[in-house]
Amino acid sequence: MASLKVWSLLLLTAVVGSKNVPSRIAGGDSTSIEYYPSAVQVDMLLAIFWSQSCSGTILTSRYILSAASCFSGTLFLPRFRRVRAGSSYRNTDGQVVVVEEVFNNPAFGENGLDSDISVVRLTEPLIYNPVVQQGTIVAPGSTIPDNTPVIQIGWGASLDELASQTLQETTVVTVNRQLCSMNYEELDNDNFVITENMICAGAPAGGRGACSGDAGGPLYYDNNGALIVVGIISFQEGCGNATFPSVNTAVSPFTNWIIDTVSQ
Repeated sequence: MASLKVWSLLLLTAVVGSKNVPSRIAGGDSTSIEYYPSAVQVDMLLAIFWSQSCSGTILTSRYILSAASCFSGTLFLPRFRRVRAGSSYRNTDGQVVVVEEVFNNPAFGENGLDSDISVVRLTEPLIYNPVVQQGTIVAPGSTIPDNTPVIQIGWGASLDELASQTLQETTVVTVNRQLCSMNYEELDNDNFVITENMICAGAPAGGRGACSGDAGGPLYYDNNGALIVVGIISFQEGCGNATFPSVNTAVSPFTNWIIDTVSQ
């Protein structure tokens, strides 16, 4: 079995360098899977047809990292999910592999959307090539300061489409967790509890950020060209809302659990 790629930094303090800041997921720009080869689409079987519903990150050729909320529900069965790797385009091209088994974090469901993280095993391995590559996850204990630029990508809704037909990217900044929590408390929604296992991220002026259909996708930190998965897109109120930034599951509290799950 291929080993996981873990980035051994305890504190991320650098900012994204000279790369131009993209601005659409909601409010993002079209991009190519060539720049994000560790990202995959997660398809759901809807009656008799498949359609992209979430995203994920390649951990190894047989394992995918995603959100537990994408792999749960009263009618959920692993065979009703599959992944599509190596394609910029929603619901077309790339390598398609059906899910074999799902390992949602045991704490998921105990406190709103806390611990919204899942490791997914495929029925057969993905074949690595320039647009299908293993991702790198952050080391346990890593923290990310407020106002750090991070990248969200996905095939979910944009400001003018119910779903994006090509992969979208946008750069947002991490938001102080206490401020994020205070804002979300105003909604009085038991599912929207902000915990220490989460990273809030958005654009100060709004207009950019994750939207419906982006859950499970990676939140990347660009460390001088090396993309490190520091979070997993989980939920948001609206799309690109300045008051309610997107909320991402922080990976570092779960890195050891991910390693143990892939190794079992």
